[in-house]
Amino acid sequence: MFSLPNCPKCNSEYTYQDGSIFVCPECAHEWTLELEDENNEDKRVIKDANGNILNDGDSVIVIKDLKVKGSSLVVKMGTKVKNIRLIDGDHDIECKIDGLGAMKLKSKFVKKV
Repeated sequence: MFSLPNCPKCNSEYTYQDGSIFVCPECAHEWTLELEDENNEDKRVIKDANGNILNDGDSVIVIKDLKVKGSSLVVKMGTKVKNIRLIDGDHDIECKIDGLGAMKLKSKFVKKV
């Protein structure tokens, strides 16, 4: 069974949980429990079109024709992209595509191989 933590301010054992915060009725102190693994908060989970989690170094396949902005080139459906790198931003995959060079793709237009 999960036991509630003592108040960090007055060390009272009569704390209670209110949603995601803990409250001490004796000193009115409110706090949240910090998770031990704080790195997961900074790390964004990026998923492909099917909901599979993508990682750096994965291979993906493009699921629809994508026009390359600023040129007449098109990344064709079924193009396999190896060794992707995940980045922050709207286009969350950075990769090199044979014949086209360095590109940024949106994860919703790829599926994991």
